[in-house]
Amino acid sequence: MSELIEKLASAHDLSDEELLEFLMQPQPEQELFAAADAVRRENYGDAVYLRGLIEFTNYCKNDCYYCGIRRSNTHAERYRLSPEQILDCCAEGYAMGYRTFVLQGGEDPYFTDERVCEIVSAIRAGYPDCRITLSIGEKTRESYQAYFEAGANRYLLRHETADPAHYRMLHPESLSLENRKRCLYDLRDIGYQVGSGFMIGSPYQKPEHILADVRFLQDLKPAMIGVGPFITHSETPFADFPSGELHFGLKIVAMLRLLFPKVLLPATTAFGTLHPQGRELALKAGGNVMMPNLSPRKVRPLYDLYENKVCVDEEAAQCRGCMEARVKSVGYRVEVSVGDSLVR
Repeated sequence: MSELIEKLASAHDLSDEELLEFLMQPQPEQELFAAADAVRRENYGDAVYLRGLIEFTNYCKNDCYYCGIRRSNTHAERYRLSPEQILDCCAEGYAMGYRTFVLQGGEDPYFTDERVCEIVSAIRAGYPDCRITLSIGEKTRESYQAYFEAGANRYLLRHETADPAHYRMLHPESLSLENRKRCLYDLRDIGYQVGSGFMIGSPYQKPEHILADVRFLQDLKPAMIGVGPFITHSETPFADFPSGELHFGLKIVAMLRLLFPKVLLPATTAFGTLHPQGRELALKAGGNVMMPNLSPRKVRPLYDLYENKVCVDEEAAQCRGCMEARVKSVGYRVEVSVGDSLVR
């Protein structure tokens, strides 16, 4: 085992210089992934937690340069699910065993705090034994507090990059890294189980940017870290940039498992889009969460953050069965309980 992998596997942090060396120099994949897998098994066993994903709106007021549902994409076919449709998704997911629902959408002004709270309250009333996760972007502290009091438990908000100059390259002037971090700290202080994370291989990304991501996450101490490769979308300013590279992305997943042994670490759909077994490979590199899609089949292709997204043509039950088969194929087992993070 290489010295840097051995040091990470022994629960030691790396210095900035060592971490940059790790990022820039090839590492023996088999050793790295085996070390990461050993750490996830020590903390979470062979469980892979399934979360029911509901992509309820693809309207977004923001214009992020990498995102397919950005405001300026006039070719996007927009949709919103009604509260009744969202609850139908929950009913279907609950019947299949899911005990966590993830409501994800663009920053859609139609979904006011009042509407969000009504939806969250209805889910909480119908499914008191479930966790409710929101992933709806930057809000005020007061808004986050209202959602929490309505019954939301978790919130996912990727910071995307912790380097201010790099952040400016990826986002319009209306968005700032300072506000994104404020949101994450507010969420943590309110009491949410917070998830953050970043793109791997995004335009202009350097190893120093990933170093900044790691240091920020060490300060935030999130319950979940969601990372995935950047994937090109033709209706964005980054249409001509190459997508991220699979093996470097897997290297980052393994690194994060070793640096953050107790976090929940998804094997994201973006990995499955890059490679037919991308999600399985991410599980073997230390991932332990997957998010089958509960959204109505007709709207799934419309939530196109990036192109060629996998699993948009399956019914929810098919998606559930496919996920279970994929998990078993690499030596793990599906767990549909609430699956709280071990981070405290």
